[in-house]
Amino acid sequence: PAAPVEFVFNTPSHHRVHHASQGGYLDRNFGGILIVWDRLFRSFVPETRRPVFGLTKNIDTYNPLRVATHEYAAIARDVAAARDWRERAGRVFRGPGWAPAVPPAEEPAAPPAEAGAASHGAGEREPERAV
Repeated sequence: PAAPVEFVFNTPSHHRVHHASQGGYLDRNFGGILIVWDRLFRSFVPETRRPVFGLTKNIDTYNPLRVATHEYAAIARDVAAARDWRERAGRVFRGPGWAPAVPPAEEPAAPPAEAGAASHGAGEREPERAV
């Protein structure tokens, strides 16, 4: 059983989860001192398996300015490439990795009618006659 202090304060175990990069631990345990806020807003996750630390995608730099700002730059690129205001809002306010629903593939348009086509329809062959 967890010690009563773990229900209120951010412990080393909670902090390890905050810095983990694997699925169930991603974007969890934000509390700096009090973990009670994470419990209240349902962002708390206890440490159940050994965390893997690091970024979810390698950014190939040790430049501290780039490390600190790379995610903001990625969000700005996503917003600039968005097709409409709804997608822009989603890129800013939805969770990491959010993407708009992909519309179903549209059927290709029928080819244009050829000039001088017979009255039975453009592009259709005339039926063969029995001999």
